[in-house]
Amino acid sequence: MEKFNLIDGLYLYPTPAGAYYAISSPETDKPRRFLIRLLQQARTPELTIEQLQKLMEIEDEDKALQLLLYCQKLGWVQGVDAPLQAPSTALEDILPELLGKISESGKVLLADDQGFYLACSGFAHEVAEELSALSAELATVHKRRSGLLINNMGISSHAWAIVDPFGNSQIGFWPMFVGKHRFVLAITGVPHFNQAEFVTLAWALITRYLTKVADVPS
Repeated sequence: MEKFNLIDGLYLYPTPAGAYYAISSPETDKPRRFLIRLLQQARTPELTIEQLQKLMEIEDEDKALQLLLYCQKLGWVQGVDAPLQAPSTALEDILPELLGKISESGKVLLADDQGFYLACSGFAHEVAEELSALSAELATVHKRRSGLLINNMGISSHAWAIVDPFGNSQIGFWPMFVGKHRFVLAITGVPHFNQAEFVTLAWALITRYLTKVADVPS
């Protein structure tokens, strides 16, 4: 492996693409475990080889650097100049604003695996309740037919959408897997998962619902 040096003074932070990869599937692999562990920290850790080894749970320095390089090439991690703190405000207080920023239409809700919505933006209460129930029913269908979708057709995505005659999503349902918890984002129109608010949303959910691990020292 070609040797390279880490840039001093940077702090590790997932990109929106990295946050999406971390929680878009219940399957685990080394990059996903690394990204989730990164989002379990109370603050963004400093970019050092020691921090990487602890976050990745890899003792071999070269293998840790290889995994970092792999995640960087895929656009899943970034270095920020100053440390960022995990969201500390009550989840119910920050969710509506975060949700509103990840949808072009401003109509989005977050539902749990029982079909109840935790927060929404742009939907009337009655509509939000029905969409949340629908999201739970779609999850049941997906679980029942996942063998066909994954094994026979090679479709690994857990998301579903109702599309118009041109194939454009009118409303989509995107699962978010946080440990044993399954949440769903229901969004009308085009989702904006490439926003910083999506990283904050994933960080807030993981901080709240995933079993806490020991913080990596800053």
